[in-house]
Amino acid sequence: MKHLAGRLTALLAVVAVIGLLPRLTRTDPALTILHARYADRPPTPETLDAIRAETGLDGGPLHLLGDWLAGLPRGDLGTSWVSGQPVAPDAIPALGVSLTLMGASLLVALLTAAALAARTLRRGARHRNVTAGAGTGAAVLAALPEFLIAAVLAAVVAVRLDWLPAIGWGTPEQTVLPALAMGIPAGALLGRLLDDALPAAFAEPWARAATAAGLPGHRTARHALRRTLPGLLPQLGLVVVGLTGGAVAVETLYAIPGLGGTALAAALAQDLPVLQACVLLLLLLGTAAGLVTRLTARALLGPALDDGALPALVPPAARARRSLIAGALLLAALFAAVTLAGLLRDPLHIDAAARLAGPSAAHPFGTDSLGRDILARLGHGAARTALTALAVSAATLLLGLALGAAGAGALTETANALPAILTGLVVAGIAGPGPWSAAAAVTAVAWAPLAAHTAALYTQERAARHLAAARVLGAGRLHLLRRHLLPGVLPPVARHAALRIPAIALALASLGFLGLGTEPPSPEWGRMLSENLPYAERAPWSVLAPAAALAVLGALAALTTAAVRGRGTRKHPA
Repeated sequence: MKHLAGRLTALLAVVAVIGLLPRLTRTDPALTILHARYADRPPTPETLDAIRAETGLDGGPLHLLGDWLAGLPRGDLGTSWVSGQPVAPDAIPALGVSLTLMGASLLVALLTAAALAARTLRRGARHRNVTAGAGTGAAVLAALPEFLIAAVLAAVVAVRLDWLPAIGWGTPEQTVLPALAMGIPAGALLGRLLDDALPAAFAEPWARAATAAGLPGHRTARHALRRTLPGLLPQLGLVVVGLTGGAVAVETLYAIPGLGGTALAAALAQDLPVLQACVLLLLLLGTAAGLVTRLTARALLGPALDDGALPALVPPAARARRSLIAGALLLAALFAAVTLAGLLRDPLHIDAAARLAGPSAAHPFGTDSLGRDILARLGHGAARTALTALAVSAATLLLGLALGAAGAGALTETANALPAILTGLVVAGIAGPGPWSAAAAVTAVAWAPLAAHTAALYTQERAARHLAAARVLGAGRLHLLRRHLLPGVLPPVARHAALRIPAIALALASLGFLGLGTEPPSPEWGRMLSENLPYAERAPWSVLAPAAALAVLGALAALTTAAVRGRGTRKHPA
């Protein structure tokens, strides 16, 4: 009951902020409604006053919010300011479309995660030395932008091969490509987290005892999988919500009438009743997913998990670690060299005679649609996008650890239900567009998965019986925190934060492309992808360069975290 009350409070708070947007933003909604409904009328004060009276804007934000909340028990989600039609007949079907797409994408994500973690499970079942095996490949897949995968699939599978339809919605065939585009990156992230947690489970005393007793390997692997699920279930719940409300780019590319695209269109048009309804539905979905994952994790935290051992950080073998360090250093040197070479060039110089020119001595990575050097824009974009992403990642890690340990589950689910693009529109409307607004918008929602991971691991660690034994022996809170809880929570969450750096970089760049971050023509990787995507077939280098930069950033994060894995290794208590 306490958790439900907290989630309801957070939900009402977000809806109230959206209801107050007419007084928080710097634009006049009446002017937007005039342009949408009455394009032939001049924006005279009398006309604007009449629109405010018709829509209820003259009654003040609290009056508007009160009227909207009063209609919810009757199933009335309000009336669109732009179309003048009831919101519910459009919002409810959009939710159904998004849920269908989410279900298909989640199936792809689970299959991808299972494939990435299969090698580690097989090694554990054969009682071998178990180390994470997904690593770099999973990080690269997780770093690929959804809209880039969607565009490639549409161009190759739909257009060139003519196997599946490129756009539209309503048949099973039209679900395949968008589900693959959304499910592969989500599954790569889940698979990487699962693969990261399995070696610790296989190294626990119960697993070693099962091996010594001759227990079949498949049973040990099954129990190890069950041992790691409580820490990963909240991530699965967050993925469910993210696949529903965060599919804006994929829905737009494939012309899918989903909830994410509806919310973005309403935000851009300042159609606040539609926006309120979409956010309410997303928050209700987030609350439901959070409760289901919480109950499932609590059911799993039973005797089979309460075995008196905390997860050990299992370092890879010394030779493997040296290889990881060498790979990370090589990749970092390559990344730095490309960035430095780009910084020495002018990213704004336009050569109209060299539009979409291929790689050459003058332009090693070719040029874009305006004739600008891609290497130059890539290097300057790294200084903007990657460094800002690192700063935002550090901030989200601190927020995630603090709020996750504090048990802010309601706030976590609420933040995760809000797409970064939608949050960026709200922040930009209040504070104005700019790089700081984009960074603040991404930070406002990107901490949620880390907080959920922290809370799940913290609960899982506290379920171990030896903590009670340590208290009986006189261990204080600081000792328990430093020697038992933090070593089991901090390293996995830090590696999780590193894996999300490319996604944060893409979110920042996407907001910049929408005009909510650094204004053009400043180079950003996401803007480079979006600007050059229409020319991908004619000039693939213009898209491959920024996509490869994001993939390299993801691989570098995976190699670095794998190389330092085990430095914080702790022994099991006797």
